[in-house]
Amino acid sequence: MPANLSPAYKAAEAAFRAARDPHARLDGLREMLRTIPKHKGTERMQADIKARIKDLGEQLEVVRRGGGHGGPALVVRPEGAAQVALIGPPNAGKSALHARLTGSDAQVAPYPFTTQVPHPGMLPFEDVQFQLLDLPAVSTDHPLNWLGGTLQSADAVLLVVDLCEPAVVDQVGAVRSALARMRTSLTGIWPGEGPASDHSRASAQDAAAADDPFAMTLPTLMLANKAEGCADLGAELEALGELAGSAYPMFAVSADTGLNLGQIGPWLFERLGIVRVYTKVPGHVADRERPFTLRRGQTVGDVARLVHRGMSHAVRYARLWGTSGFDGQQVGLEHRVADRDVIELHT
Repeated sequence: MPANLSPAYKAAEAAFRAARDPHARLDGLREMLRTIPKHKGTERMQADIKARIKDLGEQLEVVRRGGGHGGPALVVRPEGAAQVALIGPPNAGKSALHARLTGSDAQVAPYPFTTQVPHPGMLPFEDVQFQLLDLPAVSTDHPLNWLGGTLQSADAVLLVVDLCEPAVVDQVGAVRSALARMRTSLTGIWPGEGPASDHSRASAQDAAAADDPFAMTLPTLMLANKAEGCADLGAELEALGELAGSAYPMFAVSADTGLNLGQIGPWLFERLGIVRVYTKVPGHVADRERPFTLRRGQTVGDVARLVHRGMSHAVRYARLWGTSGFDGQQVGLEHRVADRDVIELHT
């Protein structure tokens, strides 16, 4: 039976897909349930939405309590310029990379499934930071029913593999298959490579979510780890690219030696289309210590919403210093900002 979804439901679904904060996603789910037409054709969708409301609500309650009797939190609130999830097969070295990149205290051991719950850390790049989320190994032998929900807030994925593992191609296939069962797929297409108007988290998932609001497509960078152990690094990297990694951009890296780890931050910054904007109060110098981070194509109005949720309605105009205009130029809320612009909001 056709669902015949209403415009109100479609708007609620779009808001849910665009949301990154878990509380905003929960609000979106509740609005989807409120607005979905109630008839036999939507019974399965209603049940799916209700189940997700229950699971996410319980996880947010665990976060509110700080763990405790509810168990460890499986939902991590995004922070920084973007949330990037580290996933991969067992013993690929995810936790060692996470610890090296973020300086975290992630548990590292030479046996599989050391990581059991999400573990966040911050990767600095210039004056911004990326939140790297170390996740348990993805394996058919160790299913994680909650992983799909945790990935809902991620902006991108670092797919970590052991470059010198003979079964690496089969492992990548197993990761893809496990994620597919969670309605999650990986793509080598990154938002920073397309038109500025396409640089929103929601638009990146529109095609996948055409028939399934909970389907996800996450831009992916493959990290071929443990490169220091390969006798012929060039040949191993070429073979992996041909057999398993051709769908994704790829770096050969090493958590032990630090090979190419310095490239990850700038690569994420560029391919995610990150834009830094600094704000200033009239008559004062700009605050260049803590930039607001947006995506290419976003506007002064988006900056105002980051400064304060309701501020965009009160802003009359802004003055701008930077590459998207001339110094001191008066602009409206629709003006698109560029990296390192300085914005002075006038209410």
